[in-house]
Amino acid sequence: MSENGKDTRRIVSSRHLAEGEGWELSEFEFGLMIVSNAFTRWVSRCMAAAGQPDMSSLEVLILHNVNHRDREKRLSDICFLMNIEDTHTVNYALRKLLKAELVTSDKQGKEVFYSTTERGKAICDAYRDVRKQCLLEGLGMDGETGDDFREIARKLRALSGQYDQASRAAASL
Repeated sequence: MSENGKDTRRIVSSRHLAEGEGWELSEFEFGLMIVSNAFTRWVSRCMAAAGQPDMSSLEVLILHNVNHRDREKRLSDICFLMNIEDTHTVNYALRKLLKAELVTSDKQGKEVFYSTTERGKAICDAYRDVRKQCLLEGLGMDGETGDDFREIARKLRALSGQYDQASRAAASL
């Protein structure tokens, strides 16, 4: 702690990224990294508790995306909405979900549309119930409100755009 009462410790994953101007971004990135790992672990374990073990976090998130609003989705729709560049990983996950009979596909012309099966919808509902019991009811939000989480989500989406722009710039170097 400094004299003015502010915490001056730097909690970062890489000291070389935390030197000089903008060190706070490294602290944010460390927090993002550990929350990302915790979230992917949670998603897989929540789905296992819901009755569908051995699914990767990507498969779980794609299943939820396909189930969203009970509308058919194309591979390109899923990738766009989830901000995934590598369509091969999404396509592979969709094949696994098809094999598990959680989604179905329908070829319409040159396009393939995916939707959840009744079994897929049921497992999404079971996931929601486990999520409510284990996460929502146990979330001691420390004074955070729904509006606070919406604002955090808004800022994360904005930061996603910043990182996307930076990745395009880096690709041109």
